[in-house]
Amino acid sequence: MSEESFLGRYGPWAVVAGASEGLGAAWAEALAARGLNLVLLARRREVLEATASSIRSRHSVEVRTVPVDLASPGFASVLERVTEGLEVGLGVFNAAHAPRGEFLDLTLEDQLRSVDLNCRGPLTMAHALGRPMATRGRGGLVLMSSLTAFNGSPFISTYGATKAFNLVLAEGLWFELRRRGVDVLACAAGATRTPGFVRASPDGEPGLIEPAQVVEEALAQLGRSGVMIPGRFNRFASFLMRRILPRRTAVGILGNRTRNLPPT
Repeated sequence: MSEESFLGRYGPWAVVAGASEGLGAAWAEALAARGLNLVLLARRREVLEATASSIRSRHSVEVRTVPVDLASPGFASVLERVTEGLEVGLGVFNAAHAPRGEFLDLTLEDQLRSVDLNCRGPLTMAHALGRPMATRGRGGLVLMSSLTAFNGSPFISTYGATKAFNLVLAEGLWFELRRRGVDVLACAAGATRTPGFVRASPDGEPGLIEPAQVVEEALAQLGRSGVMIPGRFNRFASFLMRRILPRRTAVGILGNRTRNLPPT
């Protein structure tokens, strides 16, 4: 899709939630490169401002930053306030909280925060931004999911369950909203070289890819499908785990890989 067509379909403004670093920053960069003005949301003000400053130095777009806790009950009202008067044509929800360790050893509070951020956050954004998009008859929503969404993921069980919520929500909305001109996509990313992933898995993982590749492959599928998996290795691994291996075996393989993740 040409830059002009992309702007006409998804511009002139985009909202990226969880935009301070890693995949969120890659989303912001890619959208700015296509000429979209940005509203960047994240909890850490200094990191968010650094990302925004970097984008402003390379692209002739307007970038607004909004430090906000995306897991808070007040997120809907903040989103409404910061987008008032803006024609938002694209929303990306990338933020996530991933408690790691034995389920019963993790606090309930920490796991409920994962539900608030990973489930309520994207649902809130999809509802708040989706309504005006549907009224205009154009727009797009991207919910970042994960390969953990397809099978039970021991030692990151709550995180995997929340990512399954995102995938199922986006796939349902893909069918529901396309007749109203809104493209919806769940991007089920695998191992991606983000700061958070590197901290959790310093030795890397098979199929590790760069954030920019995830974003470019997702943008190529936006409007074409409801769910996509970036990276050839990840697509093959997902096919193997979901279609070839017994589900019990697949969960066991995942558990052996995630057993030694450092706890949060």
